[in-house]
Amino acid sequence: MPLIWAAISSHGFGHAAQVVPVLNALGRLVPDLRVTLRTTVPASFFKDRLAIPWELSAVHQDIGCIQDGPLTIDVEATWLEHERFHSTWNDRLQREVTAMKAAKPDVVLADTPYLALAAGKAAAIPTVALASFTWDLVLSGFAAPPAIDRSALLHSIRQSYAQADVALRITPAPKIDVFQRIVDIGSIAAPASPARDQLARVLALAPDERAVLVGFGGIPLTFLPFTDLEELTGYRFLFDGPILSGSAKFVSTHSLPFSFKTLMASVDVIMTKPGYGTIVEAVELQQPLLYVRRYNFADESPLVDYLHRYGRGVELSMDNFLSGRWEQALQQTLVAPAPPLPAPPPTGAAEAAALIARQFGRF
Repeated sequence: MPLIWAAISSHGFGHAAQVVPVLNALGRLVPDLRVTLRTTVPASFFKDRLAIPWELSAVHQDIGCIQDGPLTIDVEATWLEHERFHSTWNDRLQREVTAMKAAKPDVVLADTPYLALAAGKAAAIPTVALASFTWDLVLSGFAAPPAIDRSALLHSIRQSYAQADVALRITPAPKIDVFQRIVDIGSIAAPASPARDQLARVLALAPDERAVLVGFGGIPLTFLPFTDLEELTGYRFLFDGPILSGSAKFVSTHSLPFSFKTLMASVDVIMTKPGYGTIVEAVELQQPLLYVRRYNFADESPLVDYLHRYGRGVELSMDNFLSGRWEQALQQTLVAPAPPLPAPPPTGAAEAAALIARQFGRF
């Protein structure tokens, strides 16, 4: 049976959210397709999303960024962890090569661990990168501690990325020039159907009360200005982190009988940081989105531009977010006008699946 080796960065859930629709689309083209998920993204993420047979091989693939919550990157710690990762590079590479040769996959798909691309090349297995950014782009925006050879580390990462046979650059994305061959594909989104009436009944919303989903991705947000927000009237906040006991304004998303995707499609406003999956699915759903920027992440500007071109978005400053001054921005988001241009259809998953199947001709 054909086998895909899917190496997935576990810096949040965004990379896994891109890969799953591609694998599902490929499964519709390829009978009996199986996948090995080489990632430390938890199995629970894939359980109700991935429609083809899969097994999880929980091996660390890359560093990504070291973060203090979803909005703050610890730049020094990020560089130090990358240096530690690369100090054992040869051993890591050999372990991946050995594991790939034992599994005998038809294709290595990486979103976007460069280790898997280098290992696939060394194992003589066709390699495909699926990318809305690369880790060298992220790191190149950060100053390194004096003890770290920044140029050498970036060169090593770029050299590994260059081993890919082809890279599929997902819309929207920054300029990426590290790969030898790049094919542009559409956006990747797989939104759920809305369940607005059901959600309103479960929450017992008043007629003038609005549901706001506060979700900042796979890296937990553990702080909110609860005291200030409890004073807001007309809103119910659905939060995917810890809430105050007895809160009248906040509801844990984990206590609700809806998936996170269904909540995204069913609330009045989504509050988040600009991350790929949330932005693209909010645009596809035409859901109003209130966002808090980091201003130091490689794909943030293209995502914000995409949101304002095709969706309904308002920025909330970091200061206002942390101090609980949300009301004005929430009101602006609720009345944000429809975009002047229709959103392009999310064709990326189908395009990627067709390109993978055609590229290697083994399916």
